[in-house]
Amino acid sequence: MRAVIFLAAALPLLLAACAQQGSTPKPRGYFRIDLPEKKYQTFNEPGYPYTFEYPVYAGIVKDTLFFDEKAENPWWINIDFPSFNGKIYLSYKEIGARNSLDKLVNDAFKLTYKHTYKAASIEEQDIQTSHGVHGLFYEVGGNAASAKQFYATDSGRHFLRGALYFYAPPNADSLAPLHRFLEEDMWHLVKTLQWKAN
Repeated sequence: MRAVIFLAAALPLLLAACAQQGSTPKPRGYFRIDLPEKKYQTFNEPGYPYTFEYPVYAGIVKDTLFFDEKAENPWWINIDFPSFNGKIYLSYKEIGARNSLDKLVNDAFKLTYKHTYKAASIEEQDIQTSHGVHGLFYEVGGNAASAKQFYATDSGRHFLRGALYFYAPPNADSLAPLHRFLEEDMWHLVKTLQWKAN
């Protein structure tokens, strides 16, 4: 008798649950980003102590301010990606009494590891090119403000630091396609980087 009463009470609930029609929630997605074809041009301006190749879908903008103060020297530039709302900030320093190589490497390390409170991981890759350029390339995992950074030097006179930033909330999932795409461009920049003799 108990089984019959239980079935009589449960049957209307089962039928009502099956009769309800509704939409199934879908996972949140991100807009598709159309990425351009890889093609490069040369940055080789007179007076600059370096030359490199950068993408044709980017522009070079002279950096005149550093945290609202005048840039240390006239060779600081940004590689602007207007269609991606991002920039690679390039800061150049000459190695000397004021800026020893140890100090510059330590500063680059500190600037990268400032992101540890948001970073899930930080991976380092060695840079060694046939043009006498060496350094480190940093890949910062997680929702860090700058996921791709590097420093490159000849250990004697030249030191160049680069960091990729987007003018958007640092969401690693939504920015992942752009990070992968522009990481290739950053590596191309580093591999084609050459120092000029002045």
